[in-house]
Amino acid sequence: MNKVVSFEGLEVGYDIPALPGMDEADIQTPCLVLDLDALERNIVKMGDFAKAHGMRHRVHGKMHKSVDVALLQERLGGSVGVCCQKVSEAEVFARGGIRDVLVSNQVRDPAKIDRLARIPKLGVRAICCVDDISNVADLSVAAVKHGTQIECLVEIDCGAGRCGVKTTPEVVAIAKAIEAAPGLKFAGIQAYQGAMQHMDKYEDRKAKIELAVAQVKDAVDTLAADGIACDIVGGGGTGSYYFEGTSGVYNELQCGSYAFMDADYGRILDKDGKRIDQGEWENALFILTSVMSHAKADKAICDAGLKAQSVDSGLPVIYGRTDVKYVKCSDEHGVIEDPQGVLKVNDKLRLVPGHCDPTCNVHDWYVGVRGGKVEVVWPVSARGKAY
Repeated sequence: MNKVVSFEGLEVGYDIPALPGMDEADIQTPCLVLDLDALERNIVKMGDFAKAHGMRHRVHGKMHKSVDVALLQERLGGSVGVCCQKVSEAEVFARGGIRDVLVSNQVRDPAKIDRLARIPKLGVRAICCVDDISNVADLSVAAVKHGTQIECLVEIDCGAGRCGVKTTPEVVAIAKAIEAAPGLKFAGIQAYQGAMQHMDKYEDRKAKIELAVAQVKDAVDTLAADGIACDIVGGGGTGSYYFEGTSGVYNELQCGSYAFMDADYGRILDKDGKRIDQGEWENALFILTSVMSHAKADKAICDAGLKAQSVDSGLPVIYGRTDVKYVKCSDEHGVIEDPQGVLKVNDKLRLVPGHCDPTCNVHDWYVGVRGGKVEVVWPVSARGKAY
């Protein structure tokens, strides 16, 4: 099960940004702060949606890389397990108490396959994706070697243009090979349409997912006609879960960013043309930063630069403020337009990162706050687990 974190001997400002019980005002910056109330509301809301639509929700652990958050999603949202992208990530969740783990990616390197085959020894269901029939034999050899079972999903490329096969005959051929291989079990289909998740308009996203649903349905129906059942038909993200959830084809969602939200996801529009961070989901993740210089009258400099975040999806947004704007960053500095000179040195600001996933991966800790106090400090358990 998840290990209890000991803070003994950890020094605030050197080892860790805060300790439970501290005032929020004393948190050292830059660091990741979680609004626990908002986080919990997001988790419950997605869990309620999944249950109401007869869906399972396998949360995407690659977003937060945190055993503690995954366990919270299990407890409050009824999640059935996690998906992640790397075997090392899967091992972190398995060792931390998550009992059902999907590597929603291909595993091809012999050493990684061997590690994957050992995960079931922890009492954990281990699943991976396959898009090449030649991968089946390697997975089988490792599972037999360790006396375990690896479950496999055939991945369909339903629009992301990355991994996955394109045609139903390819799906069927790989599924039959998996079924025939010792130590393996065909568990279903992986079909995540990642390319459309951040398309702004609801109708544009809907049109893309309708094509994916038709493609997946054809594969599921063809497998069923051959007597091959799919326990999992998985996909769905924060920008599309309502489509997969009402498709009648998918039975597992794989949403991740909904729990934290970020500026890029926040800009997409719901069916009523409203930004999804203005009602559908709440911002729960922030980069807490401090103003460190105001030598220029109209410009403040904060301590959250490139090393505190990822800007692949754009610059962060200053939460709850329209009078100041984060406009540029370098390694250790963030530049904030402050035309009215309202900021002062040591003022703290909450930044909504442009992209939560890679931003979380550059930090060691989450500081969970409620009512102005630090309630929890959680390690970013799988930070750096990229292999």
